[in-house]
Amino acid sequence: MTMTADVVLRDGSTLHLRPAAAADREALPPTFFAGGRAHGHWLRALHVPPDARGTVIVGEVGGQLQVVAGYRRSVDTEDRAEVAMAVAPEFEGRGIGTRVLELLAKQARSEGVRVFDAWVPRGDRAVVSLFASSGFDASQRADEEADVLHVSLALGQTPAFLDRSAARAREAASASMRAFFEPVGVAVIGANRQRGRIGSEVFHNLIAADCAVPVYPVHPDGGEIEGRQAYRRVGDIPGDVDLAVVVVPAAHVQDVVEQCIAKRIKALVVISAGFAEVGAEGRALETTLIETVRAAGVRMVGPNCMGLLNTDPGVRLNATFSTVYPPVGGVAMSTQSGALGLAILDYTRRLNLGISTFVSVGNKADVSSNDLIQYWADDPHTRVILLYLESFGNPRNFSQIARRVARTKPIVAVKSGRSAAGARAASSHTGALASSDAVVDALFEQAGVIRTNSLEELFDVASLLAHQPVPRGPRVAIITNAGGPGILAADACEAQGLELPSLSDATVAELRSFLPAAASVGNPVDMIASASADSYGRALRAVLRDDRVDSVLVIFIPPLVTHADDVARAVRAAALSVPDKPVAGIFMSTEGATGLLAPIPRYEFPESAAAALARATTYGTWLRSPLEPPPEFPDLDRATARRVVDEALARGGGWLTPDEAQELVVAAGISVPSSVLAHTADEAVAAAEALGGTVVLKAVGPQILHKTEVGGVCVGLMGAQAVRDAWDDMTGRLGTTDCGGMMAGGLVQAMIGSGVEMLVGVTDDPIFGQVMVCASGGILAELVNDADFRLHPLTGRDADEMIASLRGARLLEGHRGSAPADVAALREAILRTSALVSVCPEIEELDINPLRVMTRGAHALDVRVRVGLVRQPTSTRRITY
Repeated sequence: MTMTADVVLRDGSTLHLRPAAAADREALPPTFFAGGRAHGHWLRALHVPPDARGTVIVGEVGGQLQVVAGYRRSVDTEDRAEVAMAVAPEFEGRGIGTRVLELLAKQARSEGVRVFDAWVPRGDRAVVSLFASSGFDASQRADEEADVLHVSLALGQTPAFLDRSAARAREAASASMRAFFEPVGVAVIGANRQRGRIGSEVFHNLIAADCAVPVYPVHPDGGEIEGRQAYRRVGDIPGDVDLAVVVVPAAHVQDVVEQCIAKRIKALVVISAGFAEVGAEGRALETTLIETVRAAGVRMVGPNCMGLLNTDPGVRLNATFSTVYPPVGGVAMSTQSGALGLAILDYTRRLNLGISTFVSVGNKADVSSNDLIQYWADDPHTRVILLYLESFGNPRNFSQIARRVARTKPIVAVKSGRSAAGARAASSHTGALASSDAVVDALFEQAGVIRTNSLEELFDVASLLAHQPVPRGPRVAIITNAGGPGILAADACEAQGLELPSLSDATVAELRSFLPAAASVGNPVDMIASASADSYGRALRAVLRDDRVDSVLVIFIPPLVTHADDVARAVRAAALSVPDKPVAGIFMSTEGATGLLAPIPRYEFPESAAAALARATTYGTWLRSPLEPPPEFPDLDRATARRVVDEALARGGGWLTPDEAQELVVAAGISVPSSVLAHTADEAVAAAEALGGTVVLKAVGPQILHKTEVGGVCVGLMGAQAVRDAWDDMTGRLGTTDCGGMMAGGLVQAMIGSGVEMLVGVTDDPIFGQVMVCASGGILAELVNDADFRLHPLTGRDADEMIASLRGARLLEGHRGSAPADVAALREAILRTSALVSVCPEIEELDINPLRVMTRGAHALDVRVRVGLVRQPTSTRRITY
């Protein structure tokens, strides 16, 4: 096993982990394993003995070895392993032990290890505390004879473990971001006396914002820039600096970064372009740059970015080259596009939408949205997180981080590239169904991220959530002074899945008490054109107090007799009097009133307000759902599943034989009909007689991807002659592989009764990893394209939502007199398939199509599985989860 990773520690520094090498023994000081701890000869030797399995890794901080750790298990022990670790004394207390233990446990779990055992001297409280604080279920017993404690850690991902692991990751990521947003000193390398250049504008913006910390310009000629002493080299700066903004030609960035590292600068913002975005030569420069940065334990934003800013009055940091400094507020944003970032800052100012922090991440060589989200999770100035994404560095990490952060702060995202689904030659139904954009939707839905279709909609949603509570439900009331806009708003709400409830009798009576007789007091409430500002205020208070209403849209079209400013004041006062329900204002005029209406968001048209409210309502539904871990299935036959996959990998991987595929899903606990693989007509007849009753004959061969497309399925065969005739017809049409044809054999399978045909599958996406699919199945699966996706691993809620989202779900409930199907059996099959992937991550494609869901139980009628070696992640991003 090879384990290489860069792990962010709780103080923001970086630990580089790699497999131990023989040369490392010479690099360790003689006292490294001292202290009376029981490390074991195998750990001291930096390798696992030949008669055992496992790994030994070392960790470096700043190029110095600071940790040795590993686990080993004997050949006759499948589910237990001994774990051992040694950390340099000066690095204890920085979170190294717990982070390394997490990674070792993750790898060991993938190999079938369920328990770590450690033998610890009874006086070694630090190690005992490490195990106790890990979040794993720990037990210990004293070994009096050896004077040690035998500590056992159950490696299951319990809620306690997941919570503590997430907390450790968030603490580390937040610490590593702090120098970017709360520096003690800032250096601008590339500051220039000539205005209009990027370096000059960055330096000028820092000064113009009245940055609260010292700002030092660095220029080869020294002198003064905007009245400040300029320094020829970074090392010449006399004060403390922990943030450097680099704006020099790409060829000089490496030298500047090395100067910054020598100055012990913790955070770099590399605005310079000319790296991976320009081709192979630039990618080589970027690779060298990131290797240098990580070896030093430094964090970097960029390269090829526009910088960052923090509007906190105690910081006032504008390290961008934008001419716009946005108003102070509670919205944090990350954008992958620098050019778009310039437009975004200008747009937020026009909207008067306050920003807490803003980051242009550029090429995302190091710092990504994963790091920033975790920083913003604990930032008291941030209420809403906005993301503009063009790509994912590590989607699975993003999902795990976002689904926890979104529990406390809404995350709203635009992901570009919807039309670039990518042409992929799919060899399974699952692969054909799983477009990139469908998987992005699944990722966001699982994580509770609000996806919008445009930047305009992104800011519409942000305007609502930055100042209004999350809706408790989908019930919307509309108040208007004109019938037409009210009808448009009602149509828009219903189109977005929102509901317009009838108002309570008490609310209707209260409205009648002050509105004119011509007014309509249903929903929408049409107060007619003569409605005064006072009527707006009274009507809004009455509707907000109605228990049947979760949120309110207030529409105003300015007549001659009522001023928009007066209405805005009245709406604002009424909304603030009932602060637990969101209110959105739709002021359909060129007049302002935005400032007077704040913090109530203002929209120009009903459709945009309804869309924003619908997105917030969906988020509220997700927010109310409980967190849950993936279910475990103790009866899953891990040994058999591993044997089937390992044997296939030993011959080079690829498609499993029908027998192997069926054995694999049976090991997962999924029912399959009795079947026999035949290679001749006589074998097929004998198989049918052994099975008894009606059978099905299915063609088998390496070239046969979809059996029905080549006429490779014959159903309802009863008796020897029917089976023989079917065999002869099928081999005659398809030919046999020994004569250059397609058919290598035939699967004779017991015929199963009627039911609803579904598809359950897995595809290993090169970006997102293993993606699960549930779809309406059978021969029309791709034509109907009724599918839903989730990233592996699945929770029970994921499975429920996948099933409920399908148009074909009505068939499961019983359609036109048919009996309801066993939805619980379908749900279990989905979850067992996900659990199988956890045991066998080498599964690249898996199709169960059809999975016939009966009135009782579900049966996998056809199974295809392809396996291959687990791909190493293409991303070299640091681990902050």
